[in-house]
Amino acid sequence: MEREVIPRMAKTLYVGNLPWSTSDTALADAFRPYGAVISSRIITDKETGRSRGFGFVEVEDDDAEKMISAMNGTDFAGRQIVVNEAKPRQG
Repeated sequence: MEREVIPRMAKTLYVGNLPWSTSDTALADAFRPYGAVISSRIITDKETGRSRGFGFVEVEDDDAEKMISAMNGTDFAGRQIVVNEAKPRQG
């Protein structure tokens, strides 16, 4: 008998005002104490490859609100970060 795989629901969180030196790994590690992190990415400038100072963290749906509450407005490497649910991309 086959087990049905139930897809996990995920939400994407926007994280702004990040230090330029932040890596994808450091971003994910900052959120892990508050729930399950699926992925993270820092947005970089296409021309220079430098961080644009913001990124996204994909998290388990159930953990999203807890992570926003825990992380929004906190100090991350000397900067006060902004965390909220990401808006869908405008096409």
